Amino acid sequence: MDDKILTIISEETGIRLWQAKAAADLIDSGCTVPFIARYRKEATGAMDDEALRTFDERLRYLRNLEDRKQTIIAAIEEQGKLTDELRSKIEDVMTAAKLEDLYRPYKPKRKTRADIAREKGLQGLADYLMTAKDPADPLREAEKYISEEKEVPSAETAIAMAQDIIAGDLSDNADLREWIRKKTFAKGMLTCTLGAEGKKLKEEGGRSVYENYYEFSEAVSKVPGHRVLAINRGEKEKILSVSVEAPEAEIAEYLGRKALKKVCASCRPYAEEAAADAYKRLIAPSIANEVRSSLSEDAEAGAIKVFGSNLEQLLMQPPLREKTVLGWDPAFRTGCKLAVCDPTGKILTTDVIYPTAPQNKVAESEKVLERLCDRYSVDVISIGNGTASRESERIAADFIRRYVKTRRGRKLSYVIVNEAGASVYSASKLASEEYPDLNVGERSSASIARRLQDPLSELVKIDPKAIGVGQYQHDMNQKRLGEALAAVVEKCVNMVGVDLNTASPSLLSYVSGISRQIAGNIVAYRDENGRFDTRKELLKVPKLGPKAFEQCAGFLRITGGREVLDATAVHPESYDAARAILKECGYEADDIISGRVRGLADRKELAEKLGIGQYTFADIASELEKPGRDPREEAQAPVLRDDVLEISDLAPGMELKGTVRNIVDFGAFVDIGVHQDGLVHISEMADRFVKHPLDVVRVGDIVDVRVLSIDEKRGKIALSMRGTSKQKGN
Repeated sequence: MDDKILTIISEETGIRLWQAKAAADLIDSGCTVPFIARYRKEATGAMDDEALRTFDERLRYLRNLEDRKQTIIAAIEEQGKLTDELRSKIEDVMTAAKLEDLYRPYKPKRKTRADIAREKGLQGLADYLMTAKDPADPLREAEKYISEEKEVPSAETAIAMAQDIIAGDLSDNADLREWIRKKTFAKGMLTCTLGAEGKKLKEEGGRSVYENYYEFSEAVSKVPGHRVLAINRGEKEKILSVSVEAPEAEIAEYLGRKALKKVCASCRPYAEEAAADAYKRLIAPSIANEVRSSLSEDAEAGAIKVFGSNLEQLLMQPPLREKTVLGWDPAFRTGCKLAVCDPTGKILTTDVIYPTAPQNKVAESEKVLERLCDRYSVDVISIGNGTASRESERIAADFIRRYVKTRRGRKLSYVIVNEAGASVYSASKLASEEYPDLNVGERSSASIARRLQDPLSELVKIDPKAIGVGQYQHDMNQKRLGEALAAVVEKCVNMVGVDLNTASPSLLSYVSGISRQIAGNIVAYRDENGRFDTRKELLKVPKLGPKAFEQCAGFLRITGGREVLDATAVHPESYDAARAILKECGYEADDIISGRVRGLADRKELAEKLGIGQYTFADIASELEKPGRDPREEAQAPVLRDDVLEISDLAPGMELKGTVRNIVDFGAFVDIGVHQDGLVHISEMADRFVKHPLDVVRVGDIVDVRVLSIDEKRGKIALSMRGTSKQKGN
């Protein structure tokens, strides 16, 4: 059966059948997606991480669908109702919705009005109404079914019960349901009116973020995902009442033409009543739920994709290397917590200052800052963007201006860092284990410093859902969201690689083939035995067997160890091939570290000579020329500031440089240094049509923007990238 599934996926995705079979075999053998993408390119034809994850998701869906088909076939066969035609229809179905439509007539369910009518012997009358030839007399026929014993007192009651049977049969007709579903998706309208809480709010003169939806209607086929999620939330809060309005006239015409085409003129009024009842009472509510569910699933999938893309871009922000950073966790009453971290992230000292209200001890705070900056040669102050951030930014900017004036040649700047999740991390069990001697505030300020120095290493300690680069994340399936975001983190960690001798358990747990338990075992082994000298030593770690070693070894780096190649992304299984390439080109292993290896990528004939696959050869050559290259270095570095703007300093037409902080379906939020992020609406992102903001910008991009308008009272800034000196993507 897998051959059929793999053929389907091959046709859907455009990959070749042999690639699909190879990918499926590798996944089934326990290989991870990052490992397959990096070290099994010859087998899959270089399918990348995204293609493999899409393949894996579709493979699981179709396999689950196949399992469900077999379960349904067995259930219907047990009832003695399975025909060859029905079996064929079930085996050929491609969607879960259609499959459940086919199973619907045979699915065990609570007793319906149709079931009760059948128990009273009305099936014959129902058949008569649907198949009798003219001339027919339905009422006279119905009189035959009158029975006091069966509680059928009149011909009218008998016909009503027969209509219940007809309605039930029409409702269970898979072809009818599929047509109505498609028609509702194509021509239905999603409509919102005021819900109970919304009416109460309006009567009291209150305002709501859902005001745009108080009287709202949009085609089901066109409503964008972010609007669906907003409407869902408004409905959940009972501000909105939501319905799906189907093209009922077209549906009624179709039912009459298709389902009732053999009904004679005398019986047609009764059959039409039954069809109308079938639609309104049984089909329409079910289809409306399916439409809403499908819209929500698509909206969630889109939101998860945007969230994942934002997260990847945030995690892949370039590290701020060789800088001593002072982390500043802003606050009012409890004071601003400080932590100084050396260029390796080691915490040198912590402190607390009270420059903000209610204490307002600015002079005393500046003395502390001066002492810390002098003693530890601080290069950058990293300020969290939470409560009291704006006030802290002003104080830091004023301090920096005075400080650099008195110390000629000394450079000091600051940057605002997204502190989302810092408080969650600082109060976690993980943080208390990592820094048992620090309090919650000190851990938080250290996290704010370290997420500037190495965003990936620090942010992997935090639940991805708490990092704050999504939209409506609390309104979607948390399991799906969690799995998708974990896959993004896994991809980023393995793309960058991990220093085996310094990595935290959190970082190690995202490496291909390493579970949380094994990550803990690696750190425990390291603590007990000292640093790893070779990758092979990993096999001494408890529970890390040959399969786990195969999956993880290439992503773990050892610098200064006994084996030079351990510092590269070359997998141990390819060490002999790497040495053969070096020998053929006249290089020694030490030439890798010194950076003397050059021109290997142009020696493609060597691959055939040495019996090495072309993809593997290219990857080895790249690593030998640039060992341990960090892909994050290609991204734009954060904007470091030494002064601050207020929202009152802005004016329409002003051009500024900003950092993209978050991307949503309708635009991007950009930090322009005034504490309040401005919005670049999708219509203002480029001098061309933009289908989605991700086509133009990425989280962390440095962009040129022009101020369109400022609403100082509401703290809203409208920005434009159109007509500015640089437009990424144009």
